[in-house]
Amino acid sequence: MPPLPESRQDALALDRDDPLAAARDLFALPEGVTYLDGHSLGPATRAAIDAVQRGAGEAWANGLIGSWNAEGWIDLPRTVAARLAPLLGAAPGEVIVTDSVSVNLFKLAAAALPLAKGRVLGVEEDEFPTDAYVLDGLGALVGCEVRRLPSGRGGDFLADEGGVLVRSVVNYRTARLADMEAHEAAARQGGGLVVWDTSHATGVVPLDLRARGARLAAGCTYKYLNGGPGAPAFVYVAQALAGDLQTPIRGWFGHSEPFAFGLDYTPKDGAARFAAGTPPVLSLLALDAALGAFERKNPAALWQKAGMLGDLCTARAEAMGFEILSPRDRRARGGHVTLRHEEGYPIVQALIARGIIGDFRAPDAIRFGLSPLFLSHAELWDAMDQVEDVLASRAYDDPAFRVRAAVT
Repeated sequence: MPPLPESRQDALALDRDDPLAAARDLFALPEGVTYLDGHSLGPATRAAIDAVQRGAGEAWANGLIGSWNAEGWIDLPRTVAARLAPLLGAAPGEVIVTDSVSVNLFKLAAAALPLAKGRVLGVEEDEFPTDAYVLDGLGALVGCEVRRLPSGRGGDFLADEGGVLVRSVVNYRTARLADMEAHEAAARQGGGLVVWDTSHATGVVPLDLRARGARLAAGCTYKYLNGGPGAPAFVYVAQALAGDLQTPIRGWFGHSEPFAFGLDYTPKDGAARFAAGTPPVLSLLALDAALGAFERKNPAALWQKAGMLGDLCTARAEAMGFEILSPRDRRARGGHVTLRHEEGYPIVQALIARGIIGDFRAPDAIRFGLSPLFLSHAELWDAMDQVEDVLASRAYDDPAFRVRAAVT
């Protein structure tokens, strides 16, 4: 493991030896921009833009409905899932690309509930709020209790209650990694099930879902996977469990014979039974092309570089006086670093004005997403120089930087 850079020259030396450095050329990033928001929306790959242009300008414009067959559109949820599966540590039949994360969490939690020993849903209080909203809605619909748990008590809930827990692999705010093996062991002990939300982990953390005993998971593809704004999410279901699950949304694309138009529902095998409505073809084409950036990339190498970037960001920020909300130990941290400052929002806006794009999470958190595919160590070093200057000069005091945008 190389030492932490202490100068820009050290950062450049790391870049010269970086086996992932060439991946930067795959991205259509604007000149003069350092993009530290890849954990909220990854940038476009050149291949994804080309795929969408061809899909719309040729296959849709000229092929019309025939492109469902001639272009293989009908198979995209399955073929894109097969391309994604290695990043998840899953078999191809255990993954399907469909719907949004929220919809998929609802489907999986609803399907898991009849198999759990305890008829109760659980979510820790520091989870991404939507995950809790989804469970509140499901609980009200089926008439079961939804337990809001103190942070870190999900494993106890699984062991004691045997219910269904929705848990993020990487916490959206702090970037802290969950202990997947410990949670799955607790679930098996208590007769419960975990639905993993992998949204802030996929594409930067080696998930190894099968090896870690995970049985159910959902995640997005527009963050580190760079699938594009609103790109479809995915469902993972362990092969041994799939046959025991019934999706609450019996859409025709989850039917074993969708074009037979039968009156009775017979689900497909494996995770594909969780497909629902007509797939978003242009988004799937973009995602399919974007996943090419991960071909022949070792997930462990991605995480190693993300870890070094995180260590560099943390060390520089701590020297500036920021409170660090993310773990110092890279083994406990995902691919982003979160800093706390009472002037967090205007600081982020001042940085954006300088071409340093991060994001803000209320009430006072600054998040920097550190994608190992397109971010260099020297680029991050320079960005942290800008952070230091914004603080020292109080550039964030400009009233224009205090006007809240709709998306932060």
